Amino acid sequence: MKTKKKNPNAVALGSRGGKARAKRLSTDELSAIGKKGAKARLKSVGSSQRQEIARNAAKARWAKARKVEEQ
Repeated sequence: MKTKKKNPNAVALGSRGGKARAKRLSTDELSAIGKKGAKARLKSVGSSQRQEIARNAAKARWAKARKVEEQ
């Protein structure tokens, strides 16, 4: 089966529209959209991948906390 190639001009326009929308949204709205996407992504990955993602997220949070303490 042939895969359909995307029109690069259409992709660029879509990206510009998404960036323009993101500028108008508040941080709470952006966070809600991100959480919705994260839930959808986690449904499609296996448990070992979820554990790895959670482990990396925890490491990032701890690294961020350490940076704040050092300042």
